[in-house]
Amino acid sequence: MSELEYPDNLRYTADHEWVEELDGGTLRVGITSYAQNALGDVVYVSLPAVGDTVTSGETCGEVESTKSVSDLYAPLSGEVTAVNSALDGAPELVNSAPYTDGWMYELRPSDADAAGGLLDVATYREGLS
Repeated sequence: MSELEYPDNLRYTADHEWVEELDGGTLRVGITSYAQNALGDVVYVSLPAVGDTVTSGETCGEVESTKSVSDLYAPLSGEVTAVNSALDGAPELVNSAPYTDGWMYELRPSDADAAGGLLDVATYREGLS
């Protein structure tokens, strides 16, 4: 996958987060290849803790790169059920594999149908141009 491709099976936000629906209604969240490319080399990631409640559109963490520090926004409201602890020792996974090993956290949404309201890949791409 080239660095600025966007998987069709994901949903997206205007803030450049992606959401993948997992079995059991859990959602996996990360930042898009566009976001990681704009940030540059990621050197630190601050994520919400398991058990935290996040609110759609509000800050829930930070991504620090050699260029800047950017807020991480919750794409949906819900409870954090897992975090990607691999990012503690290897934050560069956000750059090298934003849709696989570089995922950030998992969330049980307050509204089970909320992910359907996020952007599909075509709409997300339109917003980039």
